[in-house]
Amino acid sequence: MPLRRRFRTAALLATALAASVLVGAAASAAPLRATVENGTTPTACAEEDNVSLVLRGEGIRRLRIEALQPSYLDSIGNDVTAPDFSGCNFDGGEHPTDPAHRFEPRTVVLLDNAQWRIVGMTLASFWRPQRVPVRVGTVSDRGFHLLQVFRKENGKALEALVLYPSDGYWRIKPLPEARFGDGVYGSSFLLGPVEQAGRPVVDIASIRIVPKPLSIHLRFARGGSAVANVEEISRERTALDVRFSAPTREARPFAVLRSMYVTPDNADVSEVRWQATPDAPSVATPLPEVKTLEGTEFRFGRSVPSKHNTSAPDIFFGGFDSANPREAKAR
Repeated sequence: MPLRRRFRTAALLATALAASVLVGAAASAAPLRATVENGTTPTACAEEDNVSLVLRGEGIRRLRIEALQPSYLDSIGNDVTAPDFSGCNFDGGEHPTDPAHRFEPRTVVLLDNAQWRIVGMTLASFWRPQRVPVRVGTVSDRGFHLLQVFRKENGKALEALVLYPSDGYWRIKPLPEARFGDGVYGSSFLLGPVEQAGRPVVDIASIRIVPKPLSIHLRFARGGSAVANVEEISRERTALDVRFSAPTREARPFAVLRSMYVTPDNADVSEVRWQATPDAPSVATPLPEVKTLEGTEFRFGRSVPSKHNTSAPDIFFGGFDSANPREAKAR
């Protein structure tokens, strides 16, 4: 083959190869979709988690979870945070259907620097007996019922994230508006291979927290792991970039949002705002009307101010994609 023709052929092949790489990259970058199934049951008790919104998906290795200020925040003057047991069959003590395992209470400061304060707490009573080993930086402990993460602002420690290692529940919130004191949590969520044990749980084998940049590494009891990188804690949001060590499978939920709904104005979540695709319009569906939704992002929250946990944040799930497995590997 003449030299010039060889060069022309090589150039055409290179162009075709570059185009195929770009197409492949575009295809791999296309956002994945998740399914939300509504397992909510009726209740008159504002202190009971009767909302279960179950997230499933195939091939998801990465997602983003955010706690966002409710859209009506600027319009409210009174933040109602007191518990309401008026419709409940318990009065703030242990739930009558829960086991009660007894422990020696203790509180341990695991990290305290200019940016973060991390505290571990063992409660006097908890509904599960599991102990989960925890390591924060170079400090190790046999385990706690509660891990608290505080962000320092002008020397003041403001709580923005809690994790219950024994059953896998998370709660996150943005830094509060100054007029609302410490702010308040609302909905909680599970992250990882969800199982049923009287209620949805995730069994965690161990937890390791890396202080800089802040990341929470989870190893699951049934295998696999995840890393939750704390991307932002601000007045606007608290955001987690989550990476799984293995792709999710449709058969098992990878997350569950747990919350409370009695009426639209007495709820920690009363609607789901969602998008079917990135280009589709955002749709707000009242919680009682939700059966199954499929989309690329979901915001579980409220448009109507609630008389329960009024300033509690909305919780967003989105950014579902298949990340490089080396990126998702929990160290």
